[in-house]
Amino acid sequence: MRIRSVWGPGLVAVALLLVLRIGSAASQTSPGASPSPTTPASTAVSPAQAELQALTSSGKLTDLRWPNFTDYRAYVQEFYQIGGWSPDWFPNGQASSQALAMIWQFKQAALKGLDPEDYDASRWDGRLAKTKPATAAPIDSDLIHFDLALTVCAMRFISDLHIGRVNPQHFKFDLVGPERYDLPTLLRNEFMNASDVSSAVTKVEPPYDGYQRAEVALAAYRVMALAGDGPPLPLPVRAVRPGDTYPGMAQLAARLRQLGDLPSASTTPAGSTVYDETAADAVKHFQERHGLEPDGVMGAGTIAQINTPLGARIEQLQFALERYRWIPQTFPQPPLVVNIPEFQLRTLRKQPAYFLSMRVVVGKAYRHHTPVFANSMRYLVFRPYWNVPPSITRGELIPKIRRDPDYLATHNFEVANNAGSVVTDGRVSDETMRGLKSGALYIRQKPGPKNALGLVKFIFPNDYKVYLHSTPAPELFAKARRDFSHGCIRVEHPAALAAWVLRDKPEWTLDKIRATMNGNQTVQVNLAKPIPVLILYNTAVVEPDGEVRFFDDIYGYDAELRTALAAGYPYPS
Repeated sequence: MRIRSVWGPGLVAVALLLVLRIGSAASQTSPGASPSPTTPASTAVSPAQAELQALTSSGKLTDLRWPNFTDYRAYVQEFYQIGGWSPDWFPNGQASSQALAMIWQFKQAALKGLDPEDYDASRWDGRLAKTKPATAAPIDSDLIHFDLALTVCAMRFISDLHIGRVNPQHFKFDLVGPERYDLPTLLRNEFMNASDVSSAVTKVEPPYDGYQRAEVALAAYRVMALAGDGPPLPLPVRAVRPGDTYPGMAQLAARLRQLGDLPSASTTPAGSTVYDETAADAVKHFQERHGLEPDGVMGAGTIAQINTPLGARIEQLQFALERYRWIPQTFPQPPLVVNIPEFQLRTLRKQPAYFLSMRVVVGKAYRHHTPVFANSMRYLVFRPYWNVPPSITRGELIPKIRRDPDYLATHNFEVANNAGSVVTDGRVSDETMRGLKSGALYIRQKPGPKNALGLVKFIFPNDYKVYLHSTPAPELFAKARRDFSHGCIRVEHPAALAAWVLRDKPEWTLDKIRATMNGNQTVQVNLAKPIPVLILYNTAVVEPDGEVRFFDDIYGYDAELRTALAAGYPYPS
């Protein structure tokens, strides 16, 4: 129950009793938080201090939209202990300039991909209206509540911008992002006395160009959404091709202009229902931006994407900003980044390494997800063997061997024992079959152009047994949607990737790399400096030229993030 400003002896006694419990209650802290401090028993405690201590000890403030702040309780207690349990956001009874600047940041949080109401944006004007210059009277209880609300909201806001709202490990993403801030010290040293709070906020955000481009795109889509989505395009009986009649031409042209795929100068004769080449070119551009086959044919999939509400695109950009906060802000070397829904590998545009980009094939959406994680590449192998995982041996190869006794020889496989000695590369005996089933023996594919790993694999040792490799089936890179693997990642230009990885080894020229890939020996090359590898999941990407691309949520991770965020604070940590 909220304590009012009239303090009787009974309330003071209750509050003082709560103070004595701070030490035990504060032990329930968020991971990594420092133990909560307590006020020495000999220190005189005013009624205002007692109320503030009682509220922080409880980890709950009913004034907030999300009252439970137990995940920040230790930070909040330390913050106020440093300041002598004083409402420093409201000196002399009124909001400081820094407090007003923080409140303005809360109101603008949507531009950062955050929810302003997570920081009580709509409640602050009412609170500020109740403040008044201090007099000789005791500090008003409202002021204590307002100050604590601002502290909690500021800590949430700064932390959310820096490391994100939800811990990525909640989704089994093996990512370790930036270090948590010492929030009490940061808030007092960098925000409460800041001459420019906006600059202080910018410093806690991810430093990546892609993050900043996503912020710009989010602002543009929010403005775009103010005009509304317009009437949806009608779904035709069959796919619409250039020259066909389509009754939704007026809506199509308006929507493509709104999205920027159809130049504003382009005109379609008034009342025309012909799907002409100009409209088809605009549709191709739209399809390219949305991970569709850019053929200019308007089938059900393309029309569904065009009809997707702008609110859904805004959410995808918000999620992209959130996930940028889950990765470290610095790397010892420029990293390789694979974005699963985009089916794309790229490197960060940072010197001294040159930029690289190529298509990839990732794990199937059904049962064979490529995991989201970070690791470091340590070596690559030219002309590798493929050691077939036990699950593929049992589920796929053993049934094929039973149907075709010559399957091993036909597909360049061999059976080996755990010492690496070959048992057979021909017909499989009953005894050998038993060894395969028990795990005493395993199947591997010999090096060569038909090897499932192609002619080179890039190893970053991990528990998932996932790596990058080339492929004997390059035709799959021509497809718009490329989730075909069992979890490993196939790369479109393996020789170019090898040259990028080995750029610090001048003897490994592109010609030597190609010759080794097409030689007759297995060659392992260790890296002097490990290269960071990030396997990420973003359904929205903003290119350096500002073009915004959206992709399907093939693994359903956007839906999981939406559910987690809808629950509010405290978010999964």
